[in-house]
Amino acid sequence: MATEITSLFQQAVSDSKDLSERPSNETLLQLYSFYKQATDGDASEDAPANPFDFVAKAKYEAWVSLKGRPKEAAMQEYIDLVNKLKT
Repeated sequence: MATEITSLFQQAVSDSKDLSERPSNETLLQLYSFYKQATDGDASEDAPANPFDFVAKAKYEAWVSLKGRPKEAAMQEYIDLVNKLKT
């Protein structure tokens, strides 16, 4: 199971680069957070140092919101979101 979901996840990562339309910023944040949780696990406690780097802050907060979620679950959510965006 783990290798199957990993290969599906890698395919979804590849597919995400070839979407016909650019997803909204909110959707891009979801993709980023699912990807980071799937590949790195829980976010570290180190928030971005620059309080005015709003993009980094938003990315970090989106990732932190997934704390405790298993990597396989994040992979599946990433796959599902990319498949939804492809239609």
